[in-house]
Amino acid sequence: MNVEDLREYCLSKQNSTECFPFDEETLVFKVNGKMFALIALEKPVNITLKCLPEKSIELREQFSGITKAYHMNKTHWISLDLTSYIPKELVYELIDLSYSLVANVKK
Repeated sequence: MNVEDLREYCLSKQNSTECFPFDEETLVFKVNGKMFALIALEKPVNITLKCLPEKSIELREQFSGITKAYHMNKTHWISLDLTSYIPKELVYELIDLSYSLVANVKK
């Protein structure tokens, strides 16, 4: 999975926008002015997403590439190291969940 695939998927979400509010290496996706995804453009490719606390614990136990998000609320945000094994379908599912949580859309 590469940055362009992630970018296209995040931008396919209704009312999503992209920007670089922090630096030139962290691409941020927002819905209604709130962040739902951050992609580290430097290697390794990493995406940070909002997640339900219970699901976050479960995912971290199952996948070594899913960790508590650096510089974010560790209860509600996770980081996915996409150089490790994480199924593509799960990555998209987690982007959908993050978007839903931030946009207050029922999933």
